[in-house]
Amino acid sequence: HVREPLHEVDETILQLVGIAALLSLLAIIGTVFASRSLVVRTLRPLNRVAATAQQVSQLRLDRGEVALAVRVPPQDANPESEIGRVGQAINHMLNNVEEALAARQASETKVRQFVADASHELRNPLAAIRGYAELTRRDREQLPTEAAYAMSRVESEAERMSHLVEDMLLLARLDAGPDLDLKPCDLSEIVINAVSNARAAGPDHAWQLTLPHYPVIAYGDQHRLQQVMANLLANARTHTPPGTQVRTEVSVSQADAVITVTDNGPGIPPEVSNRVFERFARGDASRTRTPDARSGGSTGLGLAIVAAVVEAHHGSVAVASQPGHTRFTVRLPLAQLAHAPNTGPGPDMRAPSMS
Repeated sequence: HVREPLHEVDETILQLVGIAALLSLLAIIGTVFASRSLVVRTLRPLNRVAATAQQVSQLRLDRGEVALAVRVPPQDANPESEIGRVGQAINHMLNNVEEALAARQASETKVRQFVADASHELRNPLAAIRGYAELTRRDREQLPTEAAYAMSRVESEAERMSHLVEDMLLLARLDAGPDLDLKPCDLSEIVINAVSNARAAGPDHAWQLTLPHYPVIAYGDQHRLQQVMANLLANARTHTPPGTQVRTEVSVSQADAVITVTDNGPGIPPEVSNRVFERFARGDASRTRTPDARSGGSTGLGLAIVAAVVEAHHGSVAVASQPGHTRFTVRLPLAQLAHAPNTGPGPDMRAPSMS
């Protein structure tokens, strides 16, 4: 028997096994990279389709004229592949949505134009009715009691209809594109005047006012902002019982001027507060109407005008309500804030805040 050492054979086998393992590892790594590259390349069209859908999802489609020009690229809408069929279906869907939005916008434009035209045309006959009703005042003592009362009601209702027509015309103009005279406005002056007018119109309410010891200058249309304050205070006066405390406060929060109108009336139920800024929305079920409000009636457009005007100023308005506490908060962009030393009492109308 001839005996030969096997360590060289063992070394050779180990080398072969190592080489085989290394080649296998390289093959696995190469397969992983190749598979990943193939998957990424295959999913690239799907990612582009998803990016298009993401763009569309970020568009505001709830109002106004919408430019829906985003589409899946033609190379990703080829019906010969599964992804292409998805892209083609998305493009068809976007075409249908664009047509529906265009039809909706055309319909809204016609409605706004109709409301504007009708409101404009109604102003003259209503003015004539009011004029003739006012003429009867001169000889109202000579009229029978029932006739005099009827003419007074005609005059009152004609005046209410005139206010309604003016409100509808204003909303139609704001919808068509707000034409605002924007310039720096002193909100303290606007609020002081509004609260003074509200105190004269509602002496049975407790009106309070809190102002900072420095001017708060917002960038806006002074006439429209006066209308916002008048509507907010009229809403508090109309829908709360006599003796209700109504506090108006002006403050600053970061880059916004903040106006709050708070009352301790009966409050607004959640199902109503969610739509108080809608047109012709009413909260009569919860907030007591005063005798004056019952005789004159409410158009249901006051808070809708507030929301439309504030939105046209690139601001925001919100309401928070519970029994005994209702607060309307208006935020407007600041034009300028001049800080003054916080010393000494303010003007007479600058009352302390209610607890």
